[in-house]
Amino acid sequence: MRHKSTEKRARQNKKQYQANRAVKSSVKTGVKNLLAVIEAKNQEGSASQLKKVISTLSKAASKGMVHKKTASRRISRLTKRTNKVLAA
Repeated sequence: MRHKSTEKRARQNKKQYQANRAVKSSVKTGVKNLLAVIEAKNQEGSASQLKKVISTLSKAASKGMVHKKTASRRISRLTKRTNKVLAA
C-alpha cells in the first residue's frame, strides 16, 4: 500500500506538468509567429504580435513557468528586432 500523500503528489505533478507544457507551448508558438511576421517585414502585424508575446511571456514568468530574468531578456531582444522592422 502506497502513502496517500504520495498518490496525491503524483496527481498534482501530472496536472502541473500539463499546465506548464501548455503555457510553454503557447510562448514558443507566439515567438515563432512573431519571428515569421518580422521576417516578412510586416510593420503593423509585428507590433500587434509583439504585444501578445509580451503578455504571454509576462504571465509565464509571473506563474514561475519561465524565470523572470529569462522572460525579460527575451522580451527585450524581441522588442529590439521588432523596432528594427518598424524603423525601416
